[in-house]
Amino acid sequence: MIPILSVLVPTMGIITVGRVFRERLSNDAWRGIDRLNFELLFPCLIFSAAASRPIALDDAAVVGLSVWAIMALGLCLGWFLRPFGPEKFLDFAGAWQTAWRFNTAIAFVAVSAVDNAAPLMSVAVGFAVPLANVFAISALSRGSGLGPLGIFARILRNPFFIASVSGMALGASGYTLPQIIQQGVDYLAGAAIPIALMAVGATMDWGAVLRLNSFTGGITAIKLVVLPAVTFAAVILAGIPAAQANVLVVFAALPPASAAHVLASVYGADRRLPATLIAQATLLSAMTLPFWIYVLTL
Repeated sequence: MIPILSVLVPTMGIITVGRVFRERLSNDAWRGIDRLNFELLFPCLIFSAAASRPIALDDAAVVGLSVWAIMALGLCLGWFLRPFGPEKFLDFAGAWQTAWRFNTAIAFVAVSAVDNAAPLMSVAVGFAVPLANVFAISALSRGSGLGPLGIFARILRNPFFIASVSGMALGASGYTLPQIIQQGVDYLAGAAIPIALMAVGATMDWGAVLRLNSFTGGITAIKLVVLPAVTFAAVILAGIPAAQANVLVVFAALPPASAAHVLASVYGADRRLPATLIAQATLLSAMTLPFWIYVLTL
């Protein structure tokens, strides 16, 4: 519980700082911050994370394919909430991605509470990042009125996708960047999450943070309750080894990442709803994530 709170409390604190500074910057300034995150800071974070955690081939078949299934389930279940979400599909797509996105920082803290399985979580994250972005970019591009070829072209040009694929390729190759370049990338990567969380705090509907409706309650329930429950049942029935099973359940129970707000903003979707969903799920995960960890340690 305490290690998880050590991540969640600063996260909510930085979101609160964003609320304090919301009126000090114009809407155009906050959108510029989102654009900086989209084009530079988050790609550096994604690249650095993927390149420094090479995929272990022995675990790829089980962990990698399983996290794809978990995210696909989140996508499908989130789609059933379409009638309760925003009328405009682009705005729905911006919020829909919170049903499958995941907070990497919390992932590595949470998995340490059930097992020393950081390498397995690295496999999960390495496989999950590209697909999470393909799902999100596809949904947001469709909301922008693009056809299949346009969506495919936008995926290939997306900085998140380019960073995740190139990072995985570098990690799998066994090579590393020169230290002087890697240090610069890490400096930029370190700024991504704090700045994105401040933007979330500046954008979200604070009056709704503790008020769940049919849509936000459904998305949050899918992310924090349904996905880990289904995953827990599946790993038990499949007889998956404990270390892999623990990583998969923890992965399924993670709150969404602030990258969802960044993408929604850049693609012109409503920024407030995904920002609010991120804050709601992060806050509620302080209760749900320790519960799932407790279940895994019984």
